Amino acid sequence: MYSVPFPLSPSLWSATASAPPATGKLEHNLHTDVIVIGGGYAGLSTALHLAQRGISVALFEAREIGFGASGRNGGQVIPGLKYDPDDLLKKFGNERGARLIDFAGKTADSVFDLINTHKMDVPHVRHGWIQGAHSDAALKLANQRAEQWARTGAAVRYLDKSQTQALLGTERYLGGWVDERAGAVQPLSYVRGLAKAAIDAGAKVFTDSPVQSLSSQAGKWTAHLGSGVKATADRVVMCTNAYGADLLPELKTTIIDANTFQVATPPLPEEIRRTILPQGHVCSDTRNLLLYFRLDHMGRLLMGGRGPFREPKGPEDWAHLERVLKKMFPQAASQPIDFRWCGRVAVTRDYLPHIHEPAPGLLIDIGCMGRGVGLQTSMGRALATYVATGNADVLPFEPRPIKSFPLYGLRRIYVNAVVTWYRLNDGGL
Repeated sequence: MYSVPFPLSPSLWSATASAPPATGKLEHNLHTDVIVIGGGYAGLSTALHLAQRGISVALFEAREIGFGASGRNGGQVIPGLKYDPDDLLKKFGNERGARLIDFAGKTADSVFDLINTHKMDVPHVRHGWIQGAHSDAALKLANQRAEQWARTGAAVRYLDKSQTQALLGTERYLGGWVDERAGAVQPLSYVRGLAKAAIDAGAKVFTDSPVQSLSSQAGKWTAHLGSGVKATADRVVMCTNAYGADLLPELKTTIIDANTFQVATPPLPEEIRRTILPQGHVCSDTRNLLLYFRLDHMGRLLMGGRGPFREPKGPEDWAHLERVLKKMFPQAASQPIDFRWCGRVAVTRDYLPHIHEPAPGLLIDIGCMGRGVGLQTSMGRALATYVATGNADVLPFEPRPIKSFPLYGLRRIYVNAVVTWYRLNDGGL
């Protein structure tokens, strides 16, 4: 279980989130139909959709709701996957590829539909996502991506340099493309809203209740918690992503648990605020070590990107993002940094989410690759439908064997080497 040993300040999200629903730890033995492990987007979406079907479900979160990536990410709600539509058709075939394109294209809808349906107290906007192209090669790629998604009927379009500059408020990109389906949420408020919706639907949600081990016997699964307390169920759905994969040691070796860092300014003065992302878009760019940025609902400017693989030691570990922010938005260079925070993401070998079913009754979902808000909300609904019906066709990805990264014990060495290579090829800022 990961923690942040250098709490320089609370994250922006924890400082501004709506209140969580009342929860507590499991104090006595429990039997339920389904156990869900992990109180993030995927786990809570799974619990919500199971409870709506009348299936009894108990969710266990080791810390608090949204403690992991669901409460630490940039809050951008971007449909799609790391692969473009033509690549998905080539990789998965016409039939399954088309279903996957449809699934991926609707992931942002899942988030905003749930916010509206359950009247969640979640600041949110839906004005689109821009992918800024940082090089001539990336500009060509942006054009191709816009063309491919447009063929599926998506509300996307290519942007030239002047259009990109006007919409972003920076001169640092050569062009890009915009996906109007996308938007942004206060991510911790959203995951807390999911928890409240799940509880209202009848799910039992327990916090400060880490599952220490799993066992199965005679078709039943048992989750062993601290102090001898245990829960039994017919099915277990594990949705811990990078913050609990060590519950199954073989699962932890299937991901690179990279660290992503973010900084945020105070609310910008109005004369500066209207020059940056003036129409409310969010942005991430085409760099291998991508940068992502947006304004929050109070007009704070957020900048995110990769940082050290290790946990941070001090403010200097965010200094690269502060330099980038000032270079990209010189009009905001005089603004102080009010918040610095970071969190782990789970990167898989093929940059796709993975579903595993290593034993009857045990279902695992892992891997977000920067699209987790919408992707894992939709994934939870699919997992719940599969658990309820047994129909594997509802899953966007077929369950696959658990396969480790090669030389996993050396991952920090080769990740650092790859990061250095990417920095050389991405160009400076």
